[in-house]
Amino acid sequence: MKKVLIFYCVLFSLQGFSQTDWQAFKKLSCAEKTWIIFHPFKAKKAFKISKEAQRVSDSIAKTPLLDGDKRSGQVDAFRHAYWMARLHQEIGKNAALKLGKAHEKSNYQQYKKGQLEYGEVPDKISSEMDLFNNTVGVTYTEKGIPYPKNGLIYRIVNGILAGNYKVIKKDKKRNYVTCDDQIISQKDLKGKWKNEKCLINSN
Repeated sequence: MKKVLIFYCVLFSLQGFSQTDWQAFKKLSCAEKTWIIFHPFKAKKAFKISKEAQRVSDSIAKTPLLDGDKRSGQVDAFRHAYWMARLHQEIGKNAALKLGKAHEKSNYQQYKKGQLEYGEVPDKISSEMDLFNNTVGVTYTEKGIPYPKNGLIYRIVNGILAGNYKVIKKDKKRNYVTCDDQIISQKDLKGKWKNEKCLINSN
């Protein structure tokens, strides 16, 4: 009976999804689907906010506000912070952070399968960066309390420029480098969950 109830809760929470949304849902990892099972009534809001965070970060990438780097750079940090801030507003802090952790677990599954995220195979240090930025992002809002989105965007941008977030170190040509500024070759990155990438402050 409990399994049947959970099944119908999940179906109810996903009512109104488009065909594209359903395709995206099917691609979620086991960890993310498990989160949905335990948070069926929050899933629809979370899905909409995830798409909103992607749209907003794509727009930010086209401006001179940040470095334009969607993978391991300031725009990546922005996306995670905005995502968590908005999730905290709509579904609460704990549920937001648990979804963030589920997403990082899915990145490890992507790594094992050799699947790409933003053109690269995920790795350990990228997950560490994302989890750190998630924990900062949730501090910008409170559940159920309205906050102007433009104000939220600029608070996060200012936080990134102040160095409150983490990014992965690169040279001016966006090659990954070690903490000693040595370029890391693609050979040394390919197929490795752990590598010599360097996590630094976002400024």
